[in-house]
Amino acid sequence: MFKQNYVHYKLLVRKYTSIKQLLYSYLEKVISINTYKVENICVKDEKNHLYKDRDEGRVLYISSVALRLSKSQNRKAMELASAIASDLSKTCGDVFSVQIVPPGWIHFELTHSTLAAWLQSLAVGSLEGEGEQGTINAQYNSSLREAAPRRGCANDAAQYKCPMPNSLFAVQYAHARCCSLVLMAHREGLIKLREPVPNTSPAFWSVIFPNPLPWLNCDRTLRLNHPGERRLIAELVQVIDNIECPDVSGSVKWEKVALNLSQAFENFWSNCRIWGEVKITSPELAQARLGLLMATQSVLRYVLEENLGVFAPLEL
Repeated sequence: MFKQNYVHYKLLVRKYTSIKQLLYSYLEKVISINTYKVENICVKDEKNHLYKDRDEGRVLYISSVALRLSKSQNRKAMELASAIASDLSKTCGDVFSVQIVPPGWIHFELTHSTLAAWLQSLAVGSLEGEGEQGTINAQYNSSLREAAPRRGCANDAAQYKCPMPNSLFAVQYAHARCCSLVLMAHREGLIKLREPVPNTSPAFWSVIFPNPLPWLNCDRTLRLNHPGERRLIAELVQVIDNIECPDVSGSVKWEKVALNLSQAFENFWSNCRIWGEVKITSPELAQARLGLLMATQSVLRYVLEENLGVFAPLEL
């Protein structure tokens, strides 16, 4: 049953790796049903009505769209929010739990099952894109790279020869550490990889066992509940939103983003063990934590190479 549901959720997150982008897609459809003159409201273009809450214990987004539209629709904000929330619960209730909060806020909390599928997809490389959508993402990211300054580089061939700020060494170290830990787990049999020793830092990991990784407990809740784990997950969600949402990508300070993610990794690694007693008594938790390392490595590599033009080393 889990694998069957996992395939369903994977189809959802494959097109929209960004949780925020996924939520936008649902909102746009439902708003068109519950409002008139949508073409004049610019909800599709004005995406600042949705933001991620700072609570690291859950993946929560809050929308003010009902408050923004109530006047033009001549409806009370709570009434409009209730109508939007009702339709959203019918179409994506298994993806987000939806709640309305006075005076008209709409709260969207990502379900544990969807978060597990999102982490799995990130760990095995959905950030690179698949099929037609992957081509679109690649073209979009290519245009961003062409438009962005290359820190004085003359061309793409020279991008990794550019001077690197000392601060980014910590990010490179975090990336290399993730790689070495995943490879160590493969050598010790905690996981099994199809290609355990890539020539360059991997764009993604090909996991043979366990597949999918055991993100969820038997009660269908996420295993990763330590504050260090949840902080790292929150950072991953935010970074992917920054990468894939056009409304913010152009203004992101990528060095700061990379450092925040590497610091979240260091905090996770200092407080959340994989080997020793955890490996013996809770192998599924150890494997889930390894999956979080894979997801982190995937995002660190992307930010280093695609957004900062810096090599992401396999080892240091």
